[in-house]
Amino acid sequence: MRVFSLGSEKRAWDRFRANRAAVVSAWFVVLLALLTFFGPFAWPYEPNAISDLQFAAPSLSHWLGTDVHGRDMLARVLYGTRISLTVGAVGAGVSLVIGALWGAVAGYVGGRTDGIMMRIVDILYSLPSIIFVIVLITALNGLVERWQAMGLSAESAKTIQLIGLFGGLGLVSWLTMARIVRGQVLSLRNQPFVEASRALGAGHLHILRRHILPNVAGVVIVYLALTVPAVVLYESFLSYLGLGIQPPQASLGSLIAEGASQINPIRTYWWLIVFPACTLAGTLLALNFVGDGLRDALSPRSGQNKG
Repeated sequence: MRVFSLGSEKRAWDRFRANRAAVVSAWFVVLLALLTFFGPFAWPYEPNAISDLQFAAPSLSHWLGTDVHGRDMLARVLYGTRISLTVGAVGAGVSLVIGALWGAVAGYVGGRTDGIMMRIVDILYSLPSIIFVIVLITALNGLVERWQAMGLSAESAKTIQLIGLFGGLGLVSWLTMARIVRGQVLSLRNQPFVEASRALGAGHLHILRRHILPNVAGVVIVYLALTVPAVVLYESFLSYLGLGIQPPQASLGSLIAEGASQINPIRTYWWLIVFPACTLAGTLLALNFVGDGLRDALSPRSGQNKG
């Protein structure tokens, strides 16, 4: 059984569509994702192709200019945005799987198990997450360098580093998800329809799958939408520090770092930092607007206020 009816879902959809900022932002994110994944197939330049045309200003042949190695900036911004969005989506997915499972078990089982599981969450919450990720990735990079000295290929090393980045960002993003899911499950596990299902002999997995999780989905979707920009920002910060995506690969954070390194009193190659920074800012704003729109649409209070 679901607490929210089809009518309430329709009202939530209507509230979201009435939020112009959220709708425009959603279209922006969709178009940006399509552009970053399919745009490079229509653009004649490769993101890592080096040429003699260094520090070329934006022109008809290179719309966003070129960098210190003559690489086309539009191709690199598209590639970097794709990497950043992928990291954000995968990191949020990792936080969803771990956090939802942890919170659902803690809230449904309750008692001592709930106490132990949530104390672990509290301990992890007390640790500075960004420091944890920096230490984890630094240690992983050190291991990868040793493995490369023992014969590990460069392609395999990049894959391991990317998986480590995905996992590290996901591991620091699941704690709030666990708390949210646990609170929702606690409020639902003693509802009459859950008690009735339990009295009829339904198993725990059946109750969780049919009665608990569907009613938690709305809150999970909202937090998941807000987790994506947080993970993107984390990744950009790490890449800016040189701990995230490693050259010659690009993310928005590493592109901003490369542009900032070229700033000097004699001449400022503004396009190297302005375009990646504007893309990152626009992406983060759009993702946050979408998350806020989903929160307002799916919140029961918003329906009561407008009812």
